Amino acid sequence: MVLATPSAPGRLRHATGLELKIGGAESNVAIALSRLGISAGWVSALSSDEPGHLVLDRIRGEGVDTSRVRLLQEAPTGLYLRERVGKSTRVYYYREGSAASKMSIDGVDLEYFAQARYVHLTGITPALSGSCRTFTRALMQKLGGSPARISFDVNYRSKLWSAKEALRFTEEVLPMVDLLFVSAEEAQALWNHDGADLLQKLSEAGPREIVLKRGREGSLALVGGEPIEHPGFRVEEVDPIGAGDAFAAGYLAGMLWGLPPEERLRVANAMGAYSVMTLGDYEGLPDREELEEFLEGRESLGR
Repeated sequence: MVLATPSAPGRLRHATGLELKIGGAESNVAIALSRLGISAGWVSALSSDEPGHLVLDRIRGEGVDTSRVRLLQEAPTGLYLRERVGKSTRVYYYREGSAASKMSIDGVDLEYFAQARYVHLTGITPALSGSCRTFTRALMQKLGGSPARISFDVNYRSKLWSAKEALRFTEEVLPMVDLLFVSAEEAQALWNHDGADLLQKLSEAGPREIVLKRGREGSLALVGGEPIEHPGFRVEEVDPIGAGDAFAAGYLAGMLWGLPPEERLRVANAMGAYSVMTLGDYEGLPDREELEEFLEGRESLGR
C-alpha cells in the first residue's frame, strides 16, 4: 500500500501536508531480510497507476526481487493513512477493491515459490477479500509437497475482519504451517490465552515451531516441544509500527543462518527493538553489520 502520514504528530484533519511512504507486512519482512543480506522476493498485485509504481520502485530499490508482481489496470493501489495523537497511533485503511484484494492462484508461478526455503504469509492477505482467502489457502496446499517451508504470521487486523473470522481461517490452515508467529495481543483476542499452554495446543494442530511475540517483554518459542524464552531489549520507542514484521524477519534470518532457537529469538528481539527506534515501517531497519553492533552493545563510529 501507499502510506500517507503527516510530517508532525497530530490529527490528520489539521495536517498541512502528507509524506508519501509505503506500508505492508510482507514487504516489510522482505525488505528487512534483504538488508540483512538474504535473498528475498515479494509477490503481490499492484495497480499500474502512479501509486502502484511508487510501491514497486521503493521495494525493488531495497534489493527485493519484484519480478512476480502483477500490475493491474482495473483496480487501484491500496492506501493507508496514519496519524499519531499523543502516545497512540491511529490508522485508516482503504483496501476494499484494491489490486492486492484481487489476487488469485491463477497465473501464479508456483515454481518460483517452490524454490524458496521459506514462503512467508500473513493473516492480512486472507482478510482482504474472499478471493484472497482462497488464494492463501490454495497456495499453502500446492506448496505442501515442495521443499519450501511455510511461515505464517497471524497479524490480526480488527479493521479488516472479525476475531471469529481470523480464528476460523488460522485454525484451518495450521496443519499446513511449519513456522507460526503470533503476538500476545493476538493470542488474547483470538484464543483468550497467551501462555506456553496455548503454544502447546497450537503445535498439536501442525506447526513444528511457534513463536509468541511479547514486545518489550521479549518472546517465547516452542521448538521440538520445548519452550524457550528470551528477554527483550530496552530501547527508546519512537514508532511501534512494523516491529512485529522486523521480529519475524529476524527470526527467519536466524533460521537461514542456522542459529540455535535461543539465538534466533535474540536476533528477532533485537530486530523488533531496532525497528521501533525510528519513524517508519521499515526505514530504520539495520543491515547485518549494524545488527551485530547492536547485539554486541557496540556503537558505530559512522566513519
